[in-house]
Amino acid sequence: MATKTDPKLSALHAGSVKVGNFIINRLGFGAMRITGAGIWGPPSDTENAKRVLERAVELDVNFIDTADAYGPNVSEELIHDALAPYEGLLIATKGGLIRGGPGDWRPSGSPAHLRQACEDSLKRLGVDKINLYQFHRPDPAVRFTDSVKTLVELREEGKIRHIGLSNVDLQQLRAALEITPIVSVQNHYNFEHRRDSEAVLDFCERHHIAFIPYFPIGGGQSDYNQQIIQDVARKHQANARQIALAWLLARSKCMLPIPGTSSIAHLEENIASANIKLSAADMAALDKLSD
Repeated sequence: MATKTDPKLSALHAGSVKVGNFIINRLGFGAMRITGAGIWGPPSDTENAKRVLERAVELDVNFIDTADAYGPNVSEELIHDALAPYEGLLIATKGGLIRGGPGDWRPSGSPAHLRQACEDSLKRLGVDKINLYQFHRPDPAVRFTDSVKTLVELREEGKIRHIGLSNVDLQQLRAALEITPIVSVQNHYNFEHRRDSEAVLDFCERHHIAFIPYFPIGGGQSDYNQQIIQDVARKHQANARQIALAWLLARSKCMLPIPGTSSIAHLEENIASANIKLSAADMAALDKLSD
């Protein structure tokens, strides 16, 4: 791999957070968008997708988040091809969703499905143990605690090291913690969309659980032309998306943003946000943009 040329481009500048027994630089990489359009099928340029992954690691990203549903399977396969044997990296994946096509995401939290999904992810990633396995989404058709207990069984069998949850509310998080330690929670959260998960984030902060916000810069849905964010961005000689990431890093020390992209230029832009230090006045202004 090539070395960094700009000392300001490093995930190390974001600080660190503990995820289980791993110390993680507090800007990770979400590997959803390295797949094809609609998060379906392979990317149009496979070599570019692998180069984006390699560049993330060059920039001191040591947390890569993926899921079997991304592609499906494609993201995990690309991560294996580009980054195995994962020295110094925490590769986190998820199970609990099935895909019927682009835009079709269905929860599937049965013990049988989760067990098979984990086995398949082990093979695609080329590992004997998944260091962080996350339950992708509670399934209304399956008792939530039954899904969690399946992950506990997989951990006891040595197939996963740590358990994480995704798309959960505070009640579900508390219920899971009555069964097993939970080292991370991954919910939809950014400076515009956060009301649904504020209580979960505050709980995670109090209990030293890493909080992984997905769509950290809005997932393409944010209106970055609003005057408030433009004013803050201009003050810091940054763009609005970088301010969105800087806001997350300032919001909580347990925050582990995972901005994803299929572009090396955008990846480097995201990593540069680790150098932005927002003032109390900046944070107060951005708080006005919440949902």
